[in-house]
Amino acid sequence: MARTSSSPTRGSSLPPSETVTRAEELRDRLTTYAYEYYVLDDPSVSDAEFDRLYDELVALESEHPELVTPDSPTQRVGAPLSERFEKLRHLAPMGSLDKVTTEEAVLKWAEDVRKRLGSDEPVAYVIEPKIDGSAISLVYENGAFVRGATRGDGFQGEDVTPNLKTIKSIPLALRAVDGEAPPPVLEVRGEVYMPLSGFNAFNERLAAEGKKTAPNPRNAAAGSLRQKDSSITASRPLSIWVYGSGYREGGGPETHSEMLAWLRERGFRTNPFAERLESIEEVAQACREWERRRIELDYEIDGIVIKVDSFDQQLRLGSLHERPRWARAFKWAPLTATTRLNKILIRVGRTGALNPWAMLEPVEVGGVTVSRATLHNEEDINRKDIREGDDVIVQRAGDVIPQIVGPAGAHRRGTKPFKMPALCPLCETPVVKPEGEAMHRCPNRACPSRGLETLITWVQGPGDIDGVGEQSVRRLWELGLVRSLPELYRLTKEQLLELDGYAEISATNAIESIQASKAVPFSRVLLGLNIPDVGWVTAQNLARHFENVDLLVEASQEEIQEVDGIGPERAEAIAGWFSDEANRQLVAELRGLGLRFEAGEEERPVEGPLTGRAYVITGTLERLTREEAKAALEAKGAKVSDSVSSKTTGVIVGEEPGASKLTKAQRAGVPLLSEADLVELLAR
Repeated sequence: MARTSSSPTRGSSLPPSETVTRAEELRDRLTTYAYEYYVLDDPSVSDAEFDRLYDELVALESEHPELVTPDSPTQRVGAPLSERFEKLRHLAPMGSLDKVTTEEAVLKWAEDVRKRLGSDEPVAYVIEPKIDGSAISLVYENGAFVRGATRGDGFQGEDVTPNLKTIKSIPLALRAVDGEAPPPVLEVRGEVYMPLSGFNAFNERLAAEGKKTAPNPRNAAAGSLRQKDSSITASRPLSIWVYGSGYREGGGPETHSEMLAWLRERGFRTNPFAERLESIEEVAQACREWERRRIELDYEIDGIVIKVDSFDQQLRLGSLHERPRWARAFKWAPLTATTRLNKILIRVGRTGALNPWAMLEPVEVGGVTVSRATLHNEEDINRKDIREGDDVIVQRAGDVIPQIVGPAGAHRRGTKPFKMPALCPLCETPVVKPEGEAMHRCPNRACPSRGLETLITWVQGPGDIDGVGEQSVRRLWELGLVRSLPELYRLTKEQLLELDGYAEISATNAIESIQASKAVPFSRVLLGLNIPDVGWVTAQNLARHFENVDLLVEASQEEIQEVDGIGPERAEAIAGWFSDEANRQLVAELRGLGLRFEAGEEERPVEGPLTGRAYVITGTLERLTREEAKAALEAKGAKVSDSVSSKTTGVIVGEEPGASKLTKAQRAGVPLLSEADLVELLAR
């Protein structure tokens, strides 16, 4: 939900007349916002703002029950239905879950569960990622899929059966298991979502067609489900995670964890990260871990769903106003927020690229105060229609630099489309935009950005120097003490002690950290040299292939092109960099100062049963993350690359694979491998 303004939170301390007025205002606003979100698919405020207003109304009505009205948003499960679709009544209500946001609240809920059960019997729990998608109900009669509906208001939803049938991960019939007869009636529930990789490609396609892009994957999934033309839905990269059964006739499993396994056996896609835990303490710990791990997934989650595993215990615990007492949604601080974009500034990078960034009105996102965000390039800014002075949606994921998703509502009066400056902000050289590139660049090789940004990048990334950050480097640069990497390593404690802010201990620690960084691996040194088109993966591949800088310095373009993932243009740029006498002198100088220019044991290829083989991984794997799969293959001696070439042994294909990689593999005759094939490889 993309939304606009916010007002200060007010509680029940208001005088009675103001309390009545505030409750009416909240009901009206929430009803409007719910209509925009559920019916129009065009929300105007963020999830966080909606939740804040909703929680305020709940608090007011809790303290003043006389304010509760039948049409209050707190008295219904969902929202009004669109008139565009036939309505279907759910076989059992699709209630919503009460949320908890702290470990203390989780423990308190578990204590309440135990009190209501009234015994010391063990209580196990099942946790699974809370998918940020669109909830749906699927009805199967005698094993055949007959109809499906959105959640709607929890009691009846919209009939989107033709659209659901286009989603390949939804089975049209139950798989037969051991010759058993399928249940006469089975209602399965799940969350339709759009993977992040598919969402990015979807938005790129919309932008190329000059159409409005989707603000987030959830809106894209919901809008795709509610198309009148099912062929449009079929063209969208939708998938589903099934999370349980609402209504069923006949016998079945006795626990939720067994039900997930039962559903999986019969062809449904259940989340591989669903896990049964024996104690609430394990649940609380898992919720903490998943807040950190969520950025590893190729789909968005906004929390963890926690359920009592036993169906018998669920039945005894019951529900209150269609909200089950046996389940909770543990939700994290929202990763998006709305704030004012005050200024778009330009930073010139170490390669001369002009990088725009946003100066924001400080706002809390995901528990962190954010005042700046990345903006990529001019083309991306104008594709998203981001302007100085507008209210914008800011998104943060993990430790990644926050980015602006797009404007939050209509443009403010007087705002203008962004235009890159004609001159470099540092040296005033006319800016160029090379053909085929998205970035504008300063062509001046003597531009201060080259040295300063290289130093900043080194201390923050490849060198990873504790206690010496960007501000320290800028200060040393401005004072003329450090203007190159060699000068950084010649810096002395005595020089630092002459500067304000440094004492004996801090100066000693800074110099020791600088000297310790000489031990970083060869690949990281290569990354820090500011070689064109050399990122983390290419630097690692160069270090493994050549093993020392002497061979790399003398390598021809053709020899460099033999390295995994390096094509003719990149090989030419790398060879050109090493042929430059000033760059050779830099390498020799850093080598003389003690930096590593030979591959250590940690960088040398591992010998194993897969030595000599090269693989590419695409899509989402069920049993492993892509990082885990990559590490496991490399531990067996294989090489893992990001791009498909004629040297690739095989492409391991997960759910929602990248279309370009599949196409390249098919053209090159590279075998496509399943996750089962991967497991077999790793068993060697």
